[in-house]
Amino acid sequence: MEAHDRGATRAWVLHPDIKTEKSRRAPGPALEEAVSLARALPDLEVVGSEVVPLPKAHPGQLFGSGKVEELAARLKAEEIELVLIDGPVTPVQQRNLEKVWKVKILDRTGLILEIFSDRARTREGVLQVEMAALSYQRTRLVRAWTHLERQRGGLGFVGGPGETQIEADRRAIDEALTRLRRQLAKVVKTRDLHRAARKKVPFPIVALVGYTNAGKSTLFNRLTGAEVMAKDMLFATLDPTMRAVTLPSGREVILSDTVGFISDLPTQLVAAFRATLEEVLDADLILHVRDISHEETQEQAQDVEEILAALGVDDSTPQLEAWNKIDRLEPEARAQVETLAARRANVFAVSALTGDGLDALLDEVSEKLTDPRTAETLFVPFAQGRRRAWLFEQGVVTEEEQQDEGFRLQVFWTARQRARYMAL
Repeated sequence: MEAHDRGATRAWVLHPDIKTEKSRRAPGPALEEAVSLARALPDLEVVGSEVVPLPKAHPGQLFGSGKVEELAARLKAEEIELVLIDGPVTPVQQRNLEKVWKVKILDRTGLILEIFSDRARTREGVLQVEMAALSYQRTRLVRAWTHLERQRGGLGFVGGPGETQIEADRRAIDEALTRLRRQLAKVVKTRDLHRAARKKVPFPIVALVGYTNAGKSTLFNRLTGAEVMAKDMLFATLDPTMRAVTLPSGREVILSDTVGFISDLPTQLVAAFRATLEEVLDADLILHVRDISHEETQEQAQDVEEILAALGVDDSTPQLEAWNKIDRLEPEARAQVETLAARRANVFAVSALTGDGLDALLDEVSEKLTDPRTAETLFVPFAQGRRRAWLFEQGVVTEEEQQDEGFRLQVFWTARQRARYMAL
């Protein structure tokens, strides 16, 4: 029995398929996604996985007593140390199941937090994850935190704390959250300064968005030559990465690779990663990358569109769709996808891996960013030197005449530049 590697934690993934849930997802793909999430964690071996059909969730143990006993025997036989439950688990359910199964339990939120914590690279990403983890822990002070968290030197609420201990822990968490918020405010301020500096750069911003694992980072790497982590794992990228890119047309743009979206993203994380996705609000063009080879590509696209709407992305921002991973399709399916994409406006069938279809996509990106320009006369008072300097930085001034109280300028600019000027 000791043949397996003791270095990796042996894990089992369960997807509770609760019949009464309104937002119930197709159990097969949902379990598949949960297993992919689990595999994204380091030092974890997914030994097995299954869908558990449930008429309704049981308040004490989530599953019915018969199912709990049946799973207990299976987990013991497989020497499982960690059970990942793909859905919300209350602290009481968690404690009861851990007692019966003698394993550690992580629910969907806890699992995604672990991944985010492992992947966050920038200072802001790390702070966002710490805050989300603390908010999550605050609601679960009835039990010990996971072994994964303890290994990383987390808060580790071990043992059975009395009421006063829980209150002390809660206060410690609140103080830590306040400290993190202050640090985050400073980081965000710095990022806002960078963003303001970028606005002065006359290059338009193209944001890559899409469901997690759709191939955004692979596309980003192919276009920029940058080595962003592009593994076949969910959430491989957590921090927005920006690079200047020269398109085949000679047009220069800033390409921004963002965190992957996912359905049922836990609320703590939606709030925490809003800032990471704010880059999208500044974009001049949104490039929605879809894994067209995935059986739930339609549902994934819908999730992405809902998150973009919730973020407040302006309808006027042009969007293109890249139907990615055509290299994974059978020849007949691929031909169908290419025909369908060719018939639709703003849709391109591509393979970020092989480069197929990218030339047509990039030509359209250039085309979409080539705004019509109009001539206009402006009067800029002497006191508004910053606005005048901005016009010259943008290279839109065609003529200038100094007058008694300021400058009369002839400009030739795009609607986007005009809007930015008005906002100065």
